[in-house]
Amino acid sequence: MVSLDLDIVVAGQDLDKVCDAAAGKGFKIEAYEHSINLGLAGSDLRIQLHTDSRYQDFIPRARTKKVLGYRGKVAAVEDVLKGKTWAYQDTTRLRSKRQKDLADIIRIVEAYPGLRRRLPPEIKKLST
Repeated sequence: MVSLDLDIVVAGQDLDKVCDAAAGKGFKIEAYEHSINLGLAGSDLRIQLHTDSRYQDFIPRARTKKVLGYRGKVAAVEDVLKGKTWAYQDTTRLRSKRQKDLADIIRIVEAYPGLRRRLPPEIKKLST
């Protein structure tokens, strides 16, 4: 699946440097409770820097892969599933966003059936 969303986890100590560099390149920066969004005029790409400390554990497990012609660190599929689970369980998020997260969870466990066992019971029953 192709998306115009780019979710990034930056090592905590480097977050300010990344935001300063983005601001220097003309990016608009919007801070939220668990993320910082970066946008560039004229671009449809939506960049979200995750600031929730739980995501820091994903960094050492990320592997270099080629995506859309670029090489970069990509989270392990198990970590993507974990992040989607956290997002779905966050009842403060819009219902439509939570439904999108549930659809993503279902797509992941369809592609990687062995990961279904990692789902919490309340999501497992929705993903069958």
